[in-house]
Amino acid sequence: MTEYTLYNADVASGDVVRARGSVSVRGSKLADKAAGPAYDLGGASFVYPALINVHDHFRGNYLPRVGPKEDKYYINWAPWDADLKSSPVFDERANISVEQMYFLSAYKNLFSGVATANDHFPHEINGAYLPRLPIRVIEAYTLSHECSSFDLHWGDGVEIEHARAKERGWPHITHLEEGFDPESQDGVPILEKLGCLDDHCVLIHCIGFSDDDIAKTAKAGASVSWCPASNIFMFNATCKIRKMLRAGINVAIGTDSTATGSVNLLAEMKFARETYREMYGEDLPASVLFRMVTANPAKAFRMADRVGALEPGMDGDVLVLKARKDEPYENLAAATMEDIEFLSVGGVPVLAEKRFEELLPDSGYERLSVGGRAVYARGEPATLYRSVREAVGFKKRLDYLPFDC
Repeated sequence: MTEYTLYNADVASGDVVRARGSVSVRGSKLADKAAGPAYDLGGASFVYPALINVHDHFRGNYLPRVGPKEDKYYINWAPWDADLKSSPVFDERANISVEQMYFLSAYKNLFSGVATANDHFPHEINGAYLPRLPIRVIEAYTLSHECSSFDLHWGDGVEIEHARAKERGWPHITHLEEGFDPESQDGVPILEKLGCLDDHCVLIHCIGFSDDDIAKTAKAGASVSWCPASNIFMFNATCKIRKMLRAGINVAIGTDSTATGSVNLLAEMKFARETYREMYGEDLPASVLFRMVTANPAKAFRMADRVGALEPGMDGDVLVLKARKDEPYENLAAATMEDIEFLSVGGVPVLAEKRFEELLPDSGYERLSVGGRAVYARGEPATLYRSVREAVGFKKRLDYLPFDC
């Protein structure tokens, strides 16, 4: 059984920071008392719940991004999809297998401190891959692509998928109002008319929301996935985020895929904060950003009893970052991939500096150099990187992998 204790570090969990606290793991869960070998973090690190990426597309995490030409932004997602599929980068990506794309996407998230993510694709597309990945990619969800005639008809229709979500206690996840044409902007009224707007809903993008849409979403208890980098890149606009927060909507930050979004969740957090400052001339508190990548997505996924905080009995998802700032929330907001010292998923280390080597099984990890230091990553990210470069025929650079091979 995996057991260990991390101590002598400030621990951020929920709305509380435990000064010079400790976190213990026994098996797959967080323990209420010290367990196993103890690691003194020396007051030089901060401990957090591992991060949660509320929205990603694992088949789309390739680079470079594909977007509007000559600053002629899109009116909805459909013309972007046409541009993507006619682009050289799409042809290049075709040399890589679907399995390789799923593992690349898992490492995109892993190397940014993410333990839990959603791949917004139907189960019949991703079901063969998700259980094999080195992070937790949720399988307990229903989905629709979106609520318009541009819908890709994922799932069995909004009403059936939403009813399944209610029956099973799962989230129902859908793109909503990702555009500015009249049909795209009718998303909330459509859900309302179908009787499918409630606290099971996780609504992605929402850039066309009116004030009335915001009020209805708040009243229903639905969650919103905010993906500002993708929104600005495609549409030169994002949602009315300040009004959403003031209305009490549960907002979580998602990356979208790297086809339009940030390279990873750490970069998306920085972009979100910069965007908020540019839009409103005021700061988005780092403590709010922290909740948007921990407790808020856990609530959206209906998993708040398992992930998003560091309390005994919850899953052993732990993130340790080098303390480069004096305050833990600001430290997370400024963090880069090179600052990750330790990450576990369900108690199992998936990224760890050499000092944690004794916690690792004898096999199943690759040793890498990240930021000039030795780290161990679960699986074979370097082997994967080499195979991708071999497939495309040149030394491809993927910015979400912080090492070379």
